[in-house]
Amino acid sequence: MQIIFIGTPIPAIPVLEKLLRSEHAVVAVVTQPDKPAGRGRKLTPSPVKALALQHRIPVLQPAKLKGTHFDEKLRPYAPDAIVVVSYGKILPPEILELPRFGCINVHFSLLPKYRGAAPVQWAIVNGERISGVTIMKIDETLDTGDILSQEQVDILEDDDSISLTNMLSVMGAELLIQALDQAEQTGKLEGQPQDHGAATYAPMLKKEDGLIDWNQTTEEILCRIRGLVPWPCAFSHLRGHQVKILGTQPYVQAALPLRADAKPGQVTLLLKNTGFTVRTTDGNLLVTKVQPENKRVMSGADFINGGYVKEGDQFY
Repeated sequence: MQIIFIGTPIPAIPVLEKLLRSEHAVVAVVTQPDKPAGRGRKLTPSPVKALALQHRIPVLQPAKLKGTHFDEKLRPYAPDAIVVVSYGKILPPEILELPRFGCINVHFSLLPKYRGAAPVQWAIVNGERISGVTIMKIDETLDTGDILSQEQVDILEDDDSISLTNMLSVMGAELLIQALDQAEQTGKLEGQPQDHGAATYAPMLKKEDGLIDWNQTTEEILCRIRGLVPWPCAFSHLRGHQVKILGTQPYVQAALPLRADAKPGQVTLLLKNTGFTVRTTDGNLLVTKVQPENKRVMSGADFINGGYVKEGDQFY
């Protein structure tokens, strides 16, 4: 089967790699234009482009799809199917109609739950215990097409958005190949309609989504911290400066007493070799890794030793 692959970031890589090892032929790759990266702001190819070039696959990088007749650039590749993983743009009708079997999306949620750009992150932030991956036929609206297959996975207590996305990407690659193999054998690709009344949404992340509300429970704050790596990262403010909160765990009070009168967001204890505790609405959170504004990532112990925090300080 002739496949055009459309994708951009690292989560798309396991799917593309699986396709390259399969009996199907990836005849072209579409990805986002190169973007500035690093201190030198050098134009850098996407992970998908880098992998495609390693395999000498033609790469196309349109700045936009709608109203550009981009389908005419894809037509010579005569695709049987177009596979989309984490691309970030909606395909216009003329591209959806181009391949014989249509366009197929590997989506990192159990649709119809968590339609949208950030399904893994919002699932973790919202405290979900189950996630999964969906293979879906793409239609003209966002994540509403027929479901070809799904697989469910538990969200573990130590999962963050990176580890869960990696797992779902590998699972999705397997399901995708099964769907393509079946289409080639049967000559058709049919799925089941979604229950649109059960749909929930996972909008694109904004920087302000990382702001910690210390009036939430310890568990809710932990979920936000785990869900929002590597971007925008959970953060708070201390003495007028932003501090990213990168490593945490619940603090179970032992021999060392905590401030009984502390308000949510207040530093309740300094543990010089470990980190510091911050009051939440129902307990205390032990902070073990941070990144002060315009500074390097450091341990909670180094944050204390550097004089950045003291007992009684208020995060907000």
